[in-house]
Amino acid sequence: MDAGRVGAQGGRMMLASSTPMHAGSRASSSSATCLWIGRYVPYPINEGMKLYSAKLVESVARSGIFVRALGFGDLGHAPAIKGVQWIAVPGERGRDLSGIVNRLPLAAAVDATPEYKDLLDRQLREHWDVIVFDSYASGWALDRCRRYRTAQNTQALLVHVSHNHETAVWRSMAQHSNASPVHRWLMRRNAIKVAQLERDLATNVDLVTTITDEDANALSTTSNAAPTLTLMPGYDGPIAAPRMIAHRTPRRVVIVGSFNWVVKRENLTRFVQHADPIFARHDIELLVAGEMPEELRTSLEAKCRASTFRGFVSDLAPLLAESRIAIVPELIGGGFKLKFLDYFFGRVPVATVSAAAAGIPAALREQLLMGEDIAALTQTIVDHIDDLDALNRRQATVFEQAATLFRWEDRGAQLHSELDALRAKRWDTEDHRLLGS
Repeated sequence: MDAGRVGAQGGRMMLASSTPMHAGSRASSSSATCLWIGRYVPYPINEGMKLYSAKLVESVARSGIFVRALGFGDLGHAPAIKGVQWIAVPGERGRDLSGIVNRLPLAAAVDATPEYKDLLDRQLREHWDVIVFDSYASGWALDRCRRYRTAQNTQALLVHVSHNHETAVWRSMAQHSNASPVHRWLMRRNAIKVAQLERDLATNVDLVTTITDEDANALSTTSNAAPTLTLMPGYDGPIAAPRMIAHRTPRRVVIVGSFNWVVKRENLTRFVQHADPIFARHDIELLVAGEMPEELRTSLEAKCRASTFRGFVSDLAPLLAESRIAIVPELIGGGFKLKFLDYFFGRVPVATVSAAAAGIPAALREQLLMGEDIAALTQTIVDHIDDLDALNRRQATVFEQAATLFRWEDRGAQLHSELDALRAKRWDTEDHRLLGS
């Protein structure tokens, strides 16, 4: 048996290699099969990218497609989901320096290790109906999968699951970063590589999925780009009991997130540096909860009077219940901010910059407190912090609307349906070609 082939043993799927894997049940012979090329084994889920990847994989599997998903990480936290098989890439990611001398952008360069390439080559000895490139960073595998499709004479559909319009994100970072000149030069260089890889994916796959319609429109402007499908996130996390914001509720605003990614760090730093002295003058407390580099926390704490930094919080419910407003201050970076959903279902009014509200349905967007920039956002919070009746109306209205809009099970069904339509269209085209019409 070839390494990488799968066989049944004692009711579990066993990979004939030393590659760590989390075994899920294999699809029936009549079911479609999907190879999912990702960055992470996304458990435990501790950031937005992992959340979106994990839940979309699970939803696709529940729609009836068997998914074998690859990524770096530990399988110990991966749940047993019928129709999902997680395989951990052996070894570790490459060093960041590899991205400087590589034609690939940094995120793709550090993922494209010899071990990952070998693992993928073994998977491509099998038949797949669908191959997914999860995020632009998985684009390093594009040429390999295109060669597989040609060599095997297979009709496998190639799908790029995007998380942002990365070209715009990196262009904005390079333009607005306060980093050193050397780091800004590296960002500009990486932005060029990101744009090229994102363009390669958009023009060489059969379908691009996006999180927002805005991203879909941006990615569609590339000449010969593949069709797009918007798959807005779902939500299956904790749901707060009905609450009322009262005078006894602390005059506290909260930001929750993971701040290890450079874009998240930049957005947080900009907002805190501007808003902290204004909040201090108005007796408003800013609480920031989430993982961040220690040097960032130390630097911010040294300059702040109104802000406190709590680190990772496993249970957000008590924190949200004791806050009047939750903030999404992400001026840099496109895409849907998954943190909105924690706030919506935590029954907290949300304040944000207009650019961060991309992908939010219009009716929901009307209920957000918004400013065009950080200064306007800060002033909006100051103006509304004590308008308790309006805050309660906003959080109640948003919760009612969100409960019907954000369902993960719908996303897998949407993607499955779109793949079926693409496959039927391809067969119809092939029939006409064979008939000479």
